[in-house]
Amino acid sequence: MPPRPLDARALAALAANPGCRRRALLDGAGVDKAAVASALGAPAPFGQSQFAFVRGNAFEARVTRDGGAELIRLLCARTGESAPEPGEVALPELAADGPAGRTARTRLALGEATAAGRWALLRHPMLALEIAGSPVHLEPDAVAVHPDGSWTVLEIKSFPVLDGSADPAKVGAAARQAAVYALALEEAAAAAGGAVVRPFALLVCPRDFSNLPTAAAVDLRKQLASTRRQLARLTRLEEIAAAVPEGTRFDPERPAGELREAVATVPAAYAPECLASCELAFHCRATARAEGSVTALGRSVRGELGGLTTVDEVLAAASGAGPEAPGHGDEAPGADVTGTDAADAPARNRDGPHGIVPDEAGRHAPARDRTGPHRIPQDATDPEGTAEGGTRPDATARDGSRHGTGREANRPGPSAEGRPGRDRTVPADRAGEDAPAAGGSPGDDPAAAALRRAAALRAEALAEAAARDAARPVPDGQAAEAGEATRREAPCR
Repeated sequence: MPPRPLDARALAALAANPGCRRRALLDGAGVDKAAVASALGAPAPFGQSQFAFVRGNAFEARVTRDGGAELIRLLCARTGESAPEPGEVALPELAADGPAGRTARTRLALGEATAAGRWALLRHPMLALEIAGSPVHLEPDAVAVHPDGSWTVLEIKSFPVLDGSADPAKVGAAARQAAVYALALEEAAAAAGGAVVRPFALLVCPRDFSNLPTAAAVDLRKQLASTRRQLARLTRLEEIAAAVPEGTRFDPERPAGELREAVATVPAAYAPECLASCELAFHCRATARAEGSVTALGRSVRGELGGLTTVDEVLAAASGAGPEAPGHGDEAPGADVTGTDAADAPARNRDGPHGIVPDEAGRHAPARDRTGPHRIPQDATDPEGTAEGGTRPDATARDGSRHGTGREANRPGPSAEGRPGRDRTVPADRAGEDAPAAGGSPGDDPAAAALRRAAALRAEALAEAAARDAARPVPDGQAAEAGEATRREAPCR
Protein backbone atom coordinates (compact mmCIF):
# COMPACT_ATOMS: atom_id res chain seq x y z
CA MET A 1 0.00 0.00 0.00
CA PRO A 2 1.58 3.34 -1.03
CA PRO A 3 2.15 5.83 1.79
CA ARG A 4 -0.29 8.70 2.14
CA PRO A 5 1.41 12.11 2.11
CA LEU A 6 0.68 14.63 4.83
CA ASP A 7 -1.45 17.62 3.91
CA ALA A 8 -2.26 20.91 5.63
CA ARG A 9 -5.50 19.53 7.08
CA ALA A 10 -3.64 16.69 8.81
CA LEU A 11 -0.95 19.06 10.06
CA ALA A 12 -3.58 21.43 11.48
CA ALA A 13 -5.22 18.53 13.34
CA LEU A 14 -1.82 17.31 14.56
CA ALA A 15 -0.95 20.80 15.81
CA ALA A 16 -4.21 20.87 17.76
CA ASN A 17 -3.11 17.75 19.69
CA PRO A 18 0.72 17.68 19.70
CA GLY A 19 0.88 15.18 22.56
CA CYS A 20 -0.61 12.34 20.48
CA ARG A 21 2.34 10.18 19.49
CA ARG A 22 0.08 7.70 17.72
CA ARG A 23 -1.11 10.20 15.16
CA ALA A 24 2.35 11.73 14.75
CA LEU A 25 3.92 8.36 13.96
CA LEU A 26 1.13 7.08 11.69
CA ASP A 27 0.96 10.35 9.75
CA GLY A 28 4.74 10.53 9.47
CA ALA A 29 4.87 6.95 8.18
CA GLY A 30 2.10 7.62 5.66
CA VAL A 31 -0.28 5.05 7.15
CA ASP A 32 -3.87 5.16 5.92
CA LYS A 33 -5.62 5.76 9.25
CA ALA A 34 -9.08 5.38 7.71
CA ALA A 35 -8.23 1.87 6.52
CA VAL A 36 -6.71 0.99 9.90
CA ALA A 37 -9.81 2.26 11.72
CA SER A 38 -12.08 0.17 9.47
CA ALA A 39 -9.94 -2.92 10.08
CA LEU A 40 -10.20 -2.32 13.83
CA GLY A 41 -13.99 -2.17 13.62
CA ALA A 42 -14.27 1.55 14.44
CA PRO A 43 -14.53 3.40 11.11
CA ALA A 44 -14.84 7.16 11.14
CA PRO A 45 -18.33 8.17 9.95
CA PHE A 46 -17.13 11.39 8.34
CA GLY A 47 -15.46 12.44 5.13
CA GLN A 48 -16.06 14.55 2.05
CA SER A 49 -18.70 13.34 -0.36
CA GLN A 50 -18.15 12.94 -4.08
CA PHE A 51 -20.67 15.71 -4.66
CA ALA A 52 -18.57 18.08 -2.54
CA PHE A 53 -15.47 17.19 -4.57
CA VAL A 54 -17.24 17.90 -7.85
CA ARG A 55 -18.72 21.17 -6.58
CA GLY A 56 -15.36 22.29 -5.19
CA ASN A 57 -13.52 21.56 -8.43
CA ALA A 58 -16.14 23.38 -10.49
CA PHE A 59 -16.04 26.42 -8.22
CA GLU A 60 -12.24 26.55 -8.26
CA ALA A 61 -12.19 26.33 -12.07
CA ARG A 62 -14.60 29.26 -12.22
CA VAL A 63 -12.60 31.61 -9.99
CA THR A 64 -9.22 30.77 -11.56
CA ARG A 65 -10.20 31.09 -15.23
CA ASP A 66 -9.03 34.00 -17.40
CA GLY A 67 -5.60 33.91 -15.81
CA GLY A 68 -6.92 34.26 -12.27
CA ALA A 69 -8.30 37.74 -12.94
CA GLU A 70 -11.25 37.13 -10.61
CA LEU A 71 -9.00 36.04 -7.75
CA ILE A 72 -6.76 39.09 -8.12
CA ARG A 73 -9.82 41.37 -8.31
CA LEU A 74 -11.22 39.91 -5.07
CA LEU A 75 -7.82 40.29 -3.41
CA CYS A 76 -7.46 43.93 -4.47
CA ALA A 77 -10.98 44.68 -3.23
CA ARG A 78 -9.90 43.54 0.25
CA THR A 79 -6.46 45.15 0.33
CA GLY A 80 -7.38 48.46 -1.34
CA GLU A 81 -4.82 48.04 -4.12
CA SER A 82 -5.49 48.87 -7.74
CA ALA A 83 -6.56 45.86 -9.76
CA PRO A 84 -4.26 45.09 -12.70
CA GLU A 85 -5.45 45.07 -16.28
CA PRO A 86 -6.23 41.71 -17.92
CA GLY A 87 -3.04 40.05 -19.05
CA GLU A 88 -0.81 41.91 -16.56
CA VAL A 89 -0.80 39.03 -14.05
CA ALA A 90 2.09 36.61 -14.54
CA LEU A 91 1.27 32.86 -14.38
CA PRO A 92 4.56 30.98 -13.83
CA GLU A 93 4.86 27.37 -14.96
CA LEU A 94 5.39 25.10 -11.95
CA ALA A 95 5.57 21.64 -13.55
CA ALA A 96 8.48 19.46 -12.41
CA ASP A 97 9.29 15.85 -11.50
CA GLY A 98 8.38 14.77 -7.99
CA PRO A 99 7.54 16.82 -4.91
CA ALA A 100 11.14 17.91 -4.41
CA GLY A 101 11.40 19.14 -8.01
CA ARG A 102 8.10 21.01 -7.77
CA THR A 103 9.21 22.60 -4.49
CA ALA A 104 12.43 23.85 -6.05
CA ARG A 105 10.55 25.16 -9.10
CA THR A 106 8.05 26.99 -6.85
CA ARG A 107 10.80 28.71 -4.90
CA LEU A 108 12.46 29.78 -8.13
CA ALA A 109 9.19 31.19 -9.49
CA LEU A 110 8.48 33.07 -6.27
CA GLY A 111 11.94 34.64 -6.35
CA GLU A 112 11.57 35.69 -9.98
CA ALA A 113 8.10 37.19 -9.45
CA THR A 114 9.28 39.12 -6.38
CA ALA A 115 12.28 40.54 -8.25
CA ALA A 116 10.09 41.56 -11.22
CA GLY A 117 7.90 43.77 -9.01
CA ARG A 118 4.61 42.83 -10.70
CA TRP A 119 1.50 40.82 -9.98
CA ALA A 120 1.91 37.06 -10.19
CA LEU A 121 -0.41 34.16 -9.39
CA LEU A 122 0.98 30.71 -8.60
CA ARG A 123 -1.69 28.02 -8.86
CA HIS A 124 -1.10 24.87 -6.80
CA PRO A 125 2.51 25.59 -5.86
CA MET A 126 4.47 23.03 -3.85
CA LEU A 127 5.89 24.12 -0.50
CA ALA A 128 8.03 22.28 2.05
CA LEU A 129 7.83 22.41 5.84
CA GLU A 130 9.84 20.40 8.35
CA ILE A 131 7.62 18.68 10.91
CA ALA A 132 9.08 16.64 13.79
CA GLY A 133 12.36 16.27 11.93
CA SER A 134 10.81 15.12 8.64
CA PRO A 135 10.07 17.23 5.53
CA VAL A 136 6.41 17.58 4.55
CA HIS A 137 5.26 18.83 1.13
CA LEU A 138 2.17 21.03 1.01
CA GLU A 139 0.07 22.26 -1.91
CA PRO A 140 -2.07 25.38 -1.32
CA ASP A 141 -4.74 26.41 -3.80
CA ALA A 142 -2.88 29.55 -4.87
CA VAL A 143 -0.31 32.13 -3.79
CA ALA A 144 -0.42 35.74 -4.97
CA VAL A 145 2.73 37.87 -5.33
CA HIS A 146 2.09 41.63 -4.90
CA PRO A 147 4.03 44.32 -6.75
CA ASP A 148 5.68 45.35 -3.47
CA GLY A 149 7.19 41.84 -3.13
CA SER A 150 4.84 40.52 -0.44
CA TRP A 151 3.03 37.16 -0.67
CA THR A 152 -0.54 36.18 0.24
CA VAL A 153 -2.09 32.73 0.69
CA LEU A 154 -5.35 32.19 -1.23
CA GLU A 155 -7.75 29.51 0.05
CA ILE A 156 -10.64 28.39 -2.17
CA LYS A 157 -13.41 26.54 -0.32
CA SER A 158 -16.76 25.17 -1.51
CA PHE A 159 -18.81 25.88 1.65
CA PRO A 160 -21.13 28.86 1.12
CA VAL A 161 -21.25 32.28 2.72
CA LEU A 162 -24.92 32.81 3.51
CA ASP A 163 -26.06 36.37 4.05
CA GLY A 164 -22.52 37.49 4.79
CA SER A 165 -21.63 34.78 7.32
CA ALA A 166 -20.25 31.25 7.11
CA ASP A 167 -19.99 28.25 9.39
CA PRO A 168 -17.51 29.28 12.14
CA ALA A 169 -16.15 25.73 12.46
CA LYS A 170 -15.37 25.53 8.75
CA VAL A 171 -13.86 29.01 8.71
CA GLY A 172 -11.66 28.09 11.68
CA ALA A 173 -10.49 24.90 9.98
CA ALA A 174 -9.70 26.86 6.81
CA ALA A 175 -7.75 29.43 8.85
CA ARG A 176 -5.66 26.69 10.51
CA GLN A 177 -4.86 25.19 7.12
CA ALA A 178 -3.93 28.60 5.73
CA ALA A 179 -1.66 29.15 8.74
CA VAL A 180 0.24 25.96 7.89
CA TYR A 181 0.68 27.20 4.31
CA ALA A 182 1.86 30.57 5.60
CA LEU A 183 4.49 28.88 7.79
CA ALA A 184 5.79 26.98 4.75
CA LEU A 185 5.80 30.24 2.75
CA GLU A 186 7.88 31.88 5.47
CA GLU A 187 10.58 29.26 4.98
CA ALA A 188 10.52 29.90 1.22
CA ALA A 189 10.64 33.66 1.86
CA ALA A 190 13.69 33.23 4.09
CA ALA A 191 15.41 31.35 1.27
CA ALA A 192 14.42 34.01 -1.29
CA GLY A 193 15.66 36.85 0.92
CA GLY A 194 13.67 40.01 1.49
CA ALA A 195 10.17 38.64 0.78
CA VAL A 196 7.38 39.16 3.32
CA VAL A 197 4.40 36.87 3.91
CA ARG A 198 1.29 38.86 4.74
CA PRO A 199 -0.35 37.82 8.05
CA PHE A 200 -3.75 37.18 6.50
CA ALA A 201 -5.25 34.82 3.95
CA LEU A 202 -7.92 35.47 1.35
CA LEU A 203 -10.77 33.00 1.82
CA VAL A 204 -12.85 32.61 -1.37
CA CYS A 205 -16.26 30.88 -1.11
CA PRO A 206 -19.55 30.73 -3.06
CA ARG A 207 -22.00 33.50 -2.21
CA ASP A 208 -25.34 32.34 -0.85
CA PHE A 209 -26.71 29.47 -2.97
CA SER A 210 -25.07 30.52 -6.21
CA ASN A 211 -21.72 29.68 -7.76
CA LEU A 212 -20.60 33.31 -7.70
CA PRO A 213 -17.47 33.94 -5.62
CA THR A 214 -17.12 36.17 -2.59
CA ALA A 215 -14.02 36.70 -0.49
CA ALA A 216 -12.97 37.72 3.00
CA ALA A 217 -9.60 38.44 4.56
CA VAL A 218 -8.90 36.07 7.48
CA ASP A 219 -6.42 37.24 10.11
CA LEU A 220 -3.82 34.50 10.66
CA ARG A 221 -1.71 36.01 13.43
CA LYS A 222 -3.29 33.98 16.22
CA GLN A 223 -3.29 30.76 14.19
CA LEU A 224 0.31 31.33 13.12
CA ALA A 225 1.52 31.74 16.70
CA SER A 226 -0.47 28.76 17.95
CA THR A 227 0.48 26.44 15.07
CA ARG A 228 4.14 27.40 15.25
CA ARG A 229 4.22 26.70 18.98
CA GLN A 230 2.34 23.41 18.75
CA LEU A 231 4.38 22.06 15.85
CA ALA A 232 7.58 22.88 17.74
CA ARG A 233 6.32 20.71 20.63
CA LEU A 234 5.97 17.62 18.45
CA THR A 235 8.32 14.82 19.41
CA ARG A 236 10.72 13.80 16.67
CA LEU A 237 9.58 10.74 14.79
CA GLU A 238 12.87 8.96 15.46
CA GLU A 239 12.23 9.11 19.21
CA ILE A 240 8.68 7.80 18.83
CA ALA A 241 9.73 4.98 16.51
CA ALA A 242 12.56 3.95 18.85
CA ALA A 243 10.02 3.11 21.56
CA VAL A 244 8.00 0.86 19.24
CA PRO A 245 8.94 -2.86 19.26
CA GLU A 246 10.94 -3.96 16.25
CA GLY A 247 8.87 -5.53 13.51
CA THR A 248 5.65 -3.67 14.35
CA ARG A 249 3.51 -3.18 11.24
CA PHE A 250 0.34 -1.13 10.85
CA ASP A 251 -0.93 -3.06 7.85
CA PRO A 252 -4.75 -2.99 7.56
CA GLU A 253 -4.59 -6.44 5.97
CA ARG A 254 -3.37 -8.02 9.20
CA PRO A 255 -5.83 -9.80 11.54
CA ALA A 256 -7.76 -7.40 13.74
CA GLY A 257 -6.19 -8.73 16.95
CA GLU A 258 -2.62 -8.30 15.72
CA LEU A 259 -3.38 -4.86 14.28
CA ARG A 260 -4.96 -3.80 17.59
CA GLU A 261 -1.84 -4.87 19.48
CA ALA A 262 0.37 -2.99 17.02
CA VAL A 263 -1.66 0.20 17.40
CA ALA A 264 -1.58 -0.14 21.19
CA THR A 265 2.25 -0.03 21.18
CA VAL A 266 2.09 3.71 20.37
CA PRO A 267 0.48 5.84 23.11
CA ALA A 268 -2.37 8.16 22.16
CA ALA A 269 -3.62 11.38 23.74
CA TYR A 270 -7.34 11.13 23.14
CA ALA A 271 -9.68 14.10 23.55
CA PRO A 272 -13.29 14.48 22.41
CA GLU A 273 -12.12 17.12 19.91
CA CYS A 274 -10.33 14.33 18.00
CA LEU A 275 -13.70 13.02 16.79
CA ALA A 276 -13.93 15.82 14.23
CA SER A 277 -10.45 15.46 12.73
CA CYS A 278 -8.89 12.02 13.28
CA GLU A 279 -9.93 8.76 11.65
CA LEU A 280 -8.76 6.73 14.66
CA ALA A 281 -10.68 8.83 17.19
CA PHE A 282 -13.52 6.34 17.64
CA HIS A 283 -11.09 3.49 18.32
CA CYS A 284 -9.18 5.64 20.83
CA ARG A 285 -12.43 6.68 22.51
CA ALA A 286 -13.52 3.06 22.91
CA THR A 287 -10.14 2.20 24.41
CA ALA A 288 -10.27 5.14 26.84
CA ARG A 289 -13.78 4.17 27.97
CA ALA A 290 -12.79 0.54 28.44
CA GLU A 291 -9.82 1.58 30.59
CA GLY A 292 -11.94 4.04 32.57
CA SER A 293 -9.67 6.93 31.62
CA VAL A 294 -10.87 10.44 32.46
CA THR A 295 -9.56 11.69 29.10
CA ALA A 296 -12.86 10.51 27.61
CA LEU A 297 -14.60 13.24 29.66
CA GLY A 298 -12.70 16.11 28.01
CA ARG A 299 -9.58 18.16 28.55
CA SER A 300 -11.19 20.57 31.00
CA VAL A 301 -12.29 17.73 33.29
CA ARG A 302 -8.92 16.05 32.94
CA GLY A 303 -7.14 19.25 33.96
CA GLU A 304 -9.39 19.75 36.99
CA LEU A 305 -8.72 16.25 38.32
CA GLY A 306 -4.94 16.66 38.46
CA GLY A 307 -3.25 13.36 39.29
CA LEU A 308 -6.48 11.32 39.18
CA THR A 309 -6.32 9.55 35.81
CA THR A 310 -9.14 6.99 36.02
CA VAL A 311 -12.80 7.15 36.95
CA ASP A 312 -12.25 4.59 39.72
CA GLU A 313 -9.63 6.84 41.33
CA VAL A 314 -12.00 9.81 41.17
CA LEU A 315 -14.85 7.85 42.77
CA ALA A 316 -12.53 6.50 45.45
CA ALA A 317 -11.29 10.01 46.24
CA ALA A 318 -14.83 11.37 46.35
CA SER A 319 -15.92 8.67 48.80
CA GLY A 320 -12.84 9.13 50.97
CA ALA A 321 -11.57 5.62 50.23
CA GLY A 322 -8.60 6.67 48.14
CA PRO A 323 -4.97 5.75 48.84
CA GLU A 324 -3.30 7.26 51.88
CA ALA A 325 -1.59 10.56 51.36
CA PRO A 326 2.21 10.71 51.66
CA GLY A 327 3.35 11.05 55.25
CA HIS A 328 0.09 9.68 56.62
CA GLY A 329 1.06 6.06 56.91
CA ASP A 330 1.25 6.14 60.75
CA GLU A 331 -2.50 6.48 61.17
CA ALA A 332 -4.21 3.74 63.12
CA PRO A 333 -6.00 1.11 61.02
CA GLY A 334 -9.53 2.19 60.17
CA ALA A 335 -8.87 5.80 61.15
CA ASP A 336 -10.89 8.33 59.19
CA VAL A 337 -8.25 10.49 57.56
CA THR A 338 -10.59 12.31 55.19
CA GLY A 339 -13.53 13.18 57.41
CA THR A 340 -12.13 16.56 58.29
CA ASP A 341 -12.28 17.60 54.65
CA ALA A 342 -16.04 17.50 54.62
CA ALA A 343 -16.39 19.00 58.08
CA ASP A 344 -13.99 21.81 57.35
CA ALA A 345 -15.27 22.65 53.88
CA PRO A 346 -15.08 26.47 53.50
CA ALA A 347 -18.07 28.64 52.88
CA ARG A 348 -19.19 29.16 49.34
CA ASN A 349 -17.47 31.89 47.36
CA ARG A 350 -16.97 32.71 43.72
CA ASP A 351 -13.22 33.12 43.47
CA GLY A 352 -12.34 29.81 41.81
CA PRO A 353 -13.73 26.72 40.10
CA HIS A 354 -14.12 24.92 43.45
CA GLY A 355 -14.73 27.97 45.61
CA ILE A 356 -11.31 27.72 47.32
CA VAL A 357 -7.94 29.34 47.04
CA PRO A 358 -4.66 28.12 48.55
CA ASP A 359 -3.38 29.98 51.58
CA GLU A 360 0.26 30.84 52.25
CA ALA A 361 0.98 27.39 53.63
CA GLY A 362 -0.28 25.71 50.46
CA ARG A 363 -3.49 24.38 52.02
CA HIS A 364 -6.95 25.22 50.76
CA ALA A 365 -8.58 27.90 52.86
CA PRO A 366 -11.79 29.81 52.13
CA ALA A 367 -11.44 32.85 49.90
CA ARG A 368 -12.87 36.20 50.85
CA ASP A 369 -16.62 36.39 51.12
CA ARG A 370 -18.70 38.52 48.82
CA THR A 371 -22.01 40.12 49.63
CA GLY A 372 -24.72 39.10 47.18
CA PRO A 373 -28.48 38.74 47.02
CA HIS A 374 -28.29 35.43 48.92
CA ARG A 375 -25.39 36.25 51.23
CA ILE A 376 -25.53 37.75 54.73
CA PRO A 377 -22.69 40.23 55.39
CA GLN A 378 -20.76 39.25 58.47
CA ASP A 379 -21.54 41.47 61.42
CA ALA A 380 -18.62 43.53 62.68
CA THR A 381 -19.47 42.61 66.25
CA ASP A 382 -19.46 38.91 65.42
CA PRO A 383 -16.05 38.28 63.78
CA GLU A 384 -16.43 34.51 63.98
CA GLY A 385 -19.66 34.63 61.95
CA THR A 386 -21.72 32.89 64.66
CA ALA A 387 -25.19 34.11 65.44
CA GLU A 388 -26.83 33.97 68.83
CA GLY A 389 -26.94 30.41 70.08
CA GLY A 390 -23.99 29.33 67.95
CA THR A 391 -25.77 29.43 64.59
CA ARG A 392 -24.20 30.44 61.27
CA PRO A 393 -25.99 31.31 58.05
CA ASP A 394 -23.59 29.18 55.99
CA ALA A 395 -22.58 26.44 58.39
CA THR A 396 -21.18 23.30 56.83
CA ALA A 397 -22.22 19.89 58.06
CA ARG A 398 -19.84 17.05 58.69
CA ASP A 399 -21.17 15.01 55.76
CA GLY A 400 -19.94 17.66 53.33
CA SER A 401 -23.37 19.19 52.63
CA ARG A 402 -24.11 22.89 53.19
CA HIS A 403 -27.34 24.21 54.61
CA GLY A 404 -28.85 27.58 55.14
CA THR A 405 -28.76 30.49 52.76
CA GLY A 406 -28.67 34.14 53.58
CA ARG A 407 -32.41 34.34 53.02
CA GLU A 408 -33.21 31.58 55.50
CA ALA A 409 -30.71 32.74 58.14
CA ASN A 410 -32.73 35.81 59.19
CA ARG A 411 -36.15 34.24 58.71
CA PRO A 412 -37.81 32.58 61.70
CA GLY A 413 -38.86 29.04 61.09
CA PRO A 414 -39.32 25.65 62.74
CA SER A 415 -36.65 24.30 64.95
CA ALA A 416 -33.92 21.98 63.80
CA GLU A 417 -35.73 19.07 65.38
CA GLY A 418 -38.71 19.65 63.10
CA ARG A 419 -36.64 19.93 59.95
CA PRO A 420 -34.47 16.84 59.41
CA GLY A 421 -31.33 17.44 57.41
CA ARG A 422 -31.47 21.25 57.91
CA ASP A 423 -29.58 21.58 61.19
CA ARG A 424 -27.69 24.86 61.14
CA THR A 425 -26.33 24.59 64.67
CA VAL A 426 -22.58 24.42 64.97
CA PRO A 427 -21.39 22.01 67.71
CA ALA A 428 -19.68 23.60 70.68
CA ASP A 429 -16.34 22.09 69.75
CA ARG A 430 -16.67 23.60 66.24
CA ALA A 431 -17.85 27.10 67.19
CA GLY A 432 -15.75 29.83 65.62
CA GLU A 433 -13.99 27.36 63.30
CA ASP A 434 -14.22 28.03 59.57
CA ALA A 435 -11.33 26.22 57.90
CA PRO A 436 -8.46 23.96 58.92
CA ALA A 437 -5.44 25.78 60.19
CA ALA A 438 -2.41 26.14 57.95
CA GLY A 439 -0.62 23.44 59.88
CA GLY A 440 -3.56 21.05 60.08
CA SER A 441 -3.72 17.35 59.41
CA PRO A 442 -1.53 16.27 56.49
CA GLY A 443 -4.16 13.72 55.48
CA ASP A 444 -6.50 16.31 53.93
CA ASP A 445 -6.93 15.44 50.23
CA PRO A 446 -7.60 18.62 48.18
CA ALA A 447 -8.96 16.63 45.23
CA ALA A 448 -11.49 14.74 47.36
CA ALA A 449 -12.50 17.91 49.18
CA ALA A 450 -12.99 19.72 45.88
CA LEU A 451 -15.21 16.96 44.53
CA ARG A 452 -17.33 16.95 47.68
CA ARG A 453 -17.60 20.73 47.61
CA ALA A 454 -18.71 20.68 43.97
CA ALA A 455 -21.47 18.20 44.77
CA ALA A 456 -22.53 20.21 47.83
CA LEU A 457 -22.64 23.48 45.89
CA ARG A 458 -24.73 21.88 43.17
CA ALA A 459 -27.20 20.56 45.73
CA GLU A 460 -27.38 23.97 47.41
CA ALA A 461 -28.01 25.69 44.05
CA LEU A 462 -30.93 23.37 43.38
CA ALA A 463 -32.37 24.02 46.86
CA GLU A 464 -32.00 27.79 46.51
CA ALA A 465 -33.67 27.79 43.08
CA ALA A 466 -36.59 25.75 44.43
CA ALA A 467 -36.97 28.16 47.38
CA ARG A 468 -36.93 31.18 45.06
CA ASP A 469 -39.59 29.69 42.80
CA ALA A 470 -41.80 28.79 45.75
CA ALA A 471 -41.52 32.29 47.27
CA ARG A 472 -42.06 34.20 44.02
CA PRO A 473 -45.73 35.39 43.65
CA VAL A 474 -47.43 34.56 40.36
CA PRO A 475 -49.85 37.18 38.89
CA ASP A 476 -53.43 35.96 38.57
CA GLY A 477 -53.57 36.73 34.89
CA GLN A 478 -50.39 34.83 34.18
CA ALA A 479 -51.58 31.87 36.24
CA ALA A 480 -54.88 31.80 34.37
CA GLU A 481 -53.15 31.83 31.01
CA ALA A 482 -50.59 29.24 31.90
CA GLY A 483 -52.97 26.95 33.71
CA GLU A 484 -50.17 25.48 35.79
CA ALA A 485 -46.92 26.59 37.35
CA THR A 486 -43.99 26.82 34.96
CA ARG A 487 -41.08 24.55 35.72
CA ARG A 488 -37.70 26.16 35.68
CA GLU A 489 -34.39 24.43 35.63
CA ALA A 490 -32.02 25.44 38.44
CA PRO A 491 -29.01 27.40 37.17
CA CYS A 492 -25.64 25.71 37.46
CA ARG A 493 -23.37 27.87 39.55
